[in-house]
Amino acid sequence: MAHPCGRKLYQDFHAFDLPGATRVLEWIGDKGVFVAGYEKLKKNEILHLTLPPRLSVNENQGLFPERDFKVCHGGFSDRSIFDLKHVPDTRLLVTSGLPGCYLQVWQIAEDSDVIEAVRTIAVHEKEGSLWPRIAIFSSVAPGVLHGARLSGLEVVDLESQKVTYTSGVSDREELSSLQVLDADTFAFCCTSGRLGLVDTRQKWAPAENASPSPGAGGGRWCAEVRGQGPGPSIASLCSDGLLCLRDPRDLRRPVRSVRCPVSTPSPDPELLRVTWAPGLDSCLAISGFDGTVQVYDVTSRDGMEGHVEPLFTHRGHVFLDDHGTGAAPLVTTHTWHPHKSRTLLSAASDTSVHVWDWVDLRASR
Repeated sequence: MAHPCGRKLYQDFHAFDLPGATRVLEWIGDKGVFVAGYEKLKKNEILHLTLPPRLSVNENQGLFPERDFKVCHGGFSDRSIFDLKHVPDTRLLVTSGLPGCYLQVWQIAEDSDVIEAVRTIAVHEKEGSLWPRIAIFSSVAPGVLHGARLSGLEVVDLESQKVTYTSGVSDREELSSLQVLDADTFAFCCTSGRLGLVDTRQKWAPAENASPSPGAGGGRWCAEVRGQGPGPSIASLCSDGLLCLRDPRDLRRPVRSVRCPVSTPSPDPELLRVTWAPGLDSCLAISGFDGTVQVYDVTSRDGMEGHVEPLFTHRGHVFLDDHGTGAAPLVTTHTWHPHKSRTLLSAASDTSVHVWDWVDLRASR
């Protein structure tokens, strides 16, 4: 995939096909990843895959299809899996999906290649078409944070299954994402754009923004908090392409709001995703609008005021679609490699998974 000017866009690019489309790309270490199907009315596979050894080689591999993801472990779920979290330092996974009246806990076998369901965690609010968002408190006694609405937010101890924290409020705002920040705090984002930071050592009194972001219509939102780095560290993304950056010390108004040049409002806001690059202080990626993943430098002032141009756009899911369906695939999720600063994984509705290492063209200017 060459640049019109002959400049190389990718340091590395590998394409794979899964048995079914996934909304899950969950790292285990820096060479393993979990995927899980989300189709209705069928058994969906949960797979623990390891990346090909050549992805660990530093020299350039060029662009060519690879089909040697290795399946280490696998299992089957009777439900659609919309989210999966690995519990650090254990062989446990937690999944959420539809029907959403419970979470499932899975164990990765030590002496076989099986991932098996070992227990369920009840969800007290029966929400019908809603499913609980999940995040993991990893400590000596790991806990699962879950909830479909603010009113149902709770933390459950994985071992004892006792509830160790609840929001204790009647607020029925629908959640789009949950993120554990440290041993005592987590962040939530509601579909309305409402953001909050919660300290579980206190009664429910989140630091939050009072209203949706200025310039936002009636779209749905998602958000992610950056672990470390300078400047604003909370990024929230609207289904119409509005991107807002906030400082956690003052959530009331964005430090910066820009409109990303997306082709169309997200056709499925459930797939909307914004992620901070763990190895690059000022970069984030967005997807869920079409068959692309866009990378931005949040310090960039390129373009007109209020608009921002992507630093890089991965169009591989569009260009490599050879299924002849006529409908372009939609990116279902993406994730940054935990240690390779410009390497990402992305998955699309056509069952493709790409591993790609993009080139910052600014370095060659």
